[in-house]
Amino acid sequence: MATEFHMPLQGLVGLLLLCALPWTEGGKVLVIPVEGSHWLSMRDVVRELHAHGHQTVVLAPEVSVHIKKEDFFTLKPYAVPYTKQGYERKITQNINLAFETGNYVKTFLKLTEAIKNISTDVFKSCLDLLHNETLIQHLNSSSFDVVLTDPVLPCGAVLAKYLRIPTVFFLLYLPCDKDSEATQCPSPSSYIPSLLTRLSDHMDFLQRVKNMLYPLALKYVCHVSFTQFESLASELLQREVSLVEVLNHASVWLFRRDFVFDYPRPIMPNMVFIGGINCANRKPLSWVCIEAINQSLFYAECIF
Repeated sequence: MATEFHMPLQGLVGLLLLCALPWTEGGKVLVIPVEGSHWLSMRDVVRELHAHGHQTVVLAPEVSVHIKKEDFFTLKPYAVPYTKQGYERKITQNINLAFETGNYVKTFLKLTEAIKNISTDVFKSCLDLLHNETLIQHLNSSSFDVVLTDPVLPCGAVLAKYLRIPTVFFLLYLPCDKDSEATQCPSPSSYIPSLLTRLSDHMDFLQRVKNMLYPLALKYVCHVSFTQFESLASELLQREVSLVEVLNHASVWLFRRDFVFDYPRPIMPNMVFIGGINCANRKPLSWVCIEAINQSLFYAECIF
């Protein structure tokens, strides 16, 4: 049964150190984020690493919505083959598409096409990044101790394996059970509901059949999205490489999941659940609020 860890940001620093960093001195961390909420989730961890004396370098595309230069990391941008206007237009279209109602098949096909387009743009920028000999030489000579990346778009995972640097994955989940395959973790479809099925872990026979068939459509989406990254990894490493082998390179998997959203399942020792990490820290109540609460309790006692 999966064990739930409620780990503060400070605890993540110690976990990252287990991969390669010395216990007594700051290390060098190469951060390869993914745009959007993926980066917003990772950003606090990067800030905490900086606060504990680690040097963090964020390798990010020069066209971005959320990834901007800040004082707690060094931003190293790389060129991408698309404009900011076109990029933002695609994001807006995809957000609107996610809320469309109507024929399920048509919506699924539109979403598949949108995912394919996003994946193609990311792949092109990843291709330019990994073929940038000057940048790759700089990263090699920088002697990074660990890579922190989100593998939902596996450019960072491919780069980490190519550079042979110990890697920590920071993610919510991977589609098509790629996380279970890469960690060699059992994920029996008879007991564990597949993504987006809305099933519980108590299924009748027909629901179990649905749970086994439903992922087939997602596997097609994964094939469209990830095959080109497998080809790129094979080209770089000069041998046939699967995406699962690329993901196998990770030393630690940090899952931003919580028992509320997940079901009991087998996990491996390098899989850590850190649900709640993005919850905002509560601020102390002001004296005005405290007095208001006290007054409410006083009146309640008088009434009852």
